[in-house]
Amino acid sequence: MRSMASYLLLIFMVMFWVFRLIVSFTSSIGQDIGFAPMNINVEIVLLFITLVSIALVGKRKLIGAILYLVSYGFYFGVDLYNIVIGILAGSNTIASYSNAIVSFIGVVLPVSVFFNMLIDKNRTNHPVDKKTDWFYKNEEFDRKLDERADQNQYRNY
Repeated sequence: MRSMASYLLLIFMVMFWVFRLIVSFTSSIGQDIGFAPMNINVEIVLLFITLVSIALVGKRKLIGAILYLVSYGFYFGVDLYNIVIGILAGSNTIASYSNAIVSFIGVVLPVSVFFNMLIDKNRTNHPVDKKTDWFYKNEEFDRKLDERADQNQYRNY
């Protein structure tokens, strides 16, 4: 994880996970904060799956991004579709708009994490660091320099 986008996406993943944790907790104790999970049992399972996928994305494993995309895509994608169809049918409430925004974030965030992992996958397999590669990856230059240094016999007076 060398790019700032990778760090920011991981931070957004954790922030959205904490938000969903708070929504699940307040829903389970019976308080209404304006957001409600579709199914509290699926939400709790999804929280644990997300925790595993956050750890895998932090280690730059592609399976973590795929797991995150599939789980959130099925959960929030269906919810977003149902909310948009409901809004188009005429149920214009503030709760439906707020749930649509949360579901939209729940769909866009995994897609962006997945594409970031696909784009960044080549860099993690073959990392290039210009600060150290000139020292560690130029053995041929070192040999030429050593041979030239052996042929010159300078005296120190």
